Amino acid sequence: MTKLSVNINKIAVLRNSRGGNLPDVVLAAQNAERFGAQGITVHPRPDERHIRYKDVYDLKRVVTTEFNIEGNPIGKFIDLVLDVAPDQVTLVPDSPEAITSNAGWDARANEKFLMEVIARFKAKGIRTSIFLDPDPAMVPYAAKCGADRIELYTEGYAARYEADPAAALAPYLETAIAAQHNGLGVNAGHDLNLDNLKYFSDHVPGLLEVSIGHALISDAIYLGLDNTIQLYLRCLKK
Repeated sequence: MTKLSVNINKIAVLRNSRGGNLPDVVLAAQNAERFGAQGITVHPRPDERHIRYKDVYDLKRVVTTEFNIEGNPIGKFIDLVLDVAPDQVTLVPDSPEAITSNAGWDARANEKFLMEVIARFKAKGIRTSIFLDPDPAMVPYAAKCGADRIELYTEGYAARYEADPAAALAPYLETAIAAQHNGLGVNAGHDLNLDNLKYFSDHVPGLLEVSIGHALISDAIYLGLDNTIQLYLRCLKK
């Protein structure tokens, strides 16, 4: 079964909009695990506009499933990850101005940089994944960089799913197969939801993990966090 990692950034957005500690991101993570999530994902940004660096340390002390930290590997982020030593780090080439992640790595152009950064994480025993667009040509370079996994950036799939699911999936299927041929695990994330997740999960070979935040937390407002996580887990059952 593909693992579900719940991204709790949106919980932090709500907290930060008012100040104080309501809702509590640590409690949210603990509840997500209690309700069946197999991982917790956070994406701290330099301006700490949602998850704060302190949150990462607080979460490290309580998360009992897989802890995944994603972000752009600037110096401050690298230091944080090396200090916290999560189960997985996911490298995302997002600019500080980006509202959300909007592109994968050009692993060929950034091969030397990624190789150096990934070597530092792997020396600390941290599994490393890099965010990729659905482009099989990038996969061999991801492998050369030393990554353990790729995370498929699924915004394009989500945008095209309703019109033609098979066509929307095609480049992701090809990229996932290329990843398997290059010895890389496959994760996925961005705009996956209760409408499009099952089709993606059923048809992408070797899909190890999905990281879902915005849609899942939005659904939880209407359906409750426990029920929502169960619905997402049901989509991932083979």
